[in-house]
Amino acid sequence: MRTLHLRTSIARVFPPRRPLLLPTRHASTAATDARSAVTRTKNLIYGTSLTLGILLGYLYVTDTRASIHQWLVTPALRLIYPDGEDAHHAGTGVLKALYSFGIHPRERGSPDASGDLEVEIFGQTLSNPIGTSAGIDKGGEVPTQLLALGPAIVEVGGVTPLPQPGNPKPRVFRLPSQNALINRYGFNSEGAEMVAMRLRHRVREFAYHMGYGIDEEAEQMVLDGEAGVPPGSLTPGRLMAVQITKNKNTSEHDIEAVKRDYSFCVKYLGKYADIIVVNVSSPNTPGLRALQNVEPLTHILRSVVQAVKQVERKNKPVIMVKVSPDEDSEEQVSGICEAVWASGVDGVIVGNTTMKRPDPLPKGFLLPKSEANIVLEQGGYSGPQMFERTLALVKRYRKMLDHGPKQIESSEFEKPVSGHSTGDEPSSSIIDKLESSNTKAGNLLNSATSSIGASTERSKEDAAPAPKTHGSRKVIFATGGITNGTQAREILGAGASVAMVYTALIYGGVGTITRIKEEMRDDAKKATKSQ
Repeated sequence: MRTLHLRTSIARVFPPRRPLLLPTRHASTAATDARSAVTRTKNLIYGTSLTLGILLGYLYVTDTRASIHQWLVTPALRLIYPDGEDAHHAGTGVLKALYSFGIHPRERGSPDASGDLEVEIFGQTLSNPIGTSAGIDKGGEVPTQLLALGPAIVEVGGVTPLPQPGNPKPRVFRLPSQNALINRYGFNSEGAEMVAMRLRHRVREFAYHMGYGIDEEAEQMVLDGEAGVPPGSLTPGRLMAVQITKNKNTSEHDIEAVKRDYSFCVKYLGKYADIIVVNVSSPNTPGLRALQNVEPLTHILRSVVQAVKQVERKNKPVIMVKVSPDEDSEEQVSGICEAVWASGVDGVIVGNTTMKRPDPLPKGFLLPKSEANIVLEQGGYSGPQMFERTLALVKRYRKMLDHGPKQIESSEFEKPVSGHSTGDEPSSSIIDKLESSNTKAGNLLNSATSSIGASTERSKEDAAPAPKTHGSRKVIFATGGITNGTQAREILGAGASVAMVYTALIYGGVGTITRIKEEMRDDAKKATKSQ
């Protein structure tokens, strides 16, 4: 018994050793591990490839240079939306949605940084001389998105004082074989207050991101230039124009009522614009073009000048007037230039849609049957076929504006207001000088060089003194039929400071501006090599 207890005690203290069991690795387990390693490697490769593909796809799709925008997206919109206006709204909606997620198309690589396309206007340096015309963004919904596409000027509008529906639908008609459009919108507008509210929100968002806050004081800091950017575009080297017009039911015969309409728009929209554009040229508002006659136009422009002086902003917007390509007689062009000088506005936008129907077809070419009927639709025509007319008008306006005002007495119209400052000179202007000296405008003309593109050798018929300017040179923007860089250069050479596009952007997609600027650079290089 004692022996048994002893053995038990020893066993408790020194338990018997158990044989060491080594793990056994079967061939099936090794194969499974190998497959697992291969799977992990494949997943890593697939994941990396997918991420890289998404990144490259993002960079490609959001780059204005991507051909997909012209050759896939734009035709797809036309196919999905047979009505041109519906397609336009869809395009605007897509731009807004993409921007909210940061995946909107934009010009990459800062191509304007070299300064080779810079142009000086209104005392400011623009990064390039290309702009987008009004009608692309009627309600001020996507100016930031449009500026991202590369233009130096974006024109919002046209905006009427009170909301109005415009003409009945359908009112936009495509001519795809000609890359042209006919529209009779009739200034469908949400009204000046709604558009101003949208633009104010944009400024306050900018102020917030700059760290100024989001209240009225922060807004005013941006508007007064404390952010170091133009208060309209909010982008260095670029400007935003806001186009204004009268309501359809305001009679063109009641000039005082017309003046109130334009002044009302300035009151609400002036502080958010770098440029105020006075539209008296749309063919789709009855009687509007009658306001281009010298006397009513002078009165209207003077009232706008006075309204702009009341804009609550340190630096006031400049003023331009948009004129029709159909008012092209010598008397009409001369009268418009006279009104520009007499009112003291800063420049002219030459061109709008035309009521005329140009002959767009080469000899022997027939329009598709559907388009042949569309040509007969009422409305304003826009397309590449307008280029030659726009070019000719720019040359005429440049020549007349450079010669300065006619030798008229300052009392010919109502007492003139002081001219609008362009930023190149103090607020004193041609009209101020007329009032102080009580002499004819012609006695105040200063010598200047002849207009851009003038021939160095004149015929005996043209051997008159060089054109003269008075005060600051009036600025010309040109719109109508400009579709490529060669045409843009030609327009600029004729005396315009900015070439604006509309229909080209509708048919060419979001890469149109980038393409035009690249073509301008290529043409400039070719011209340099050939010299």
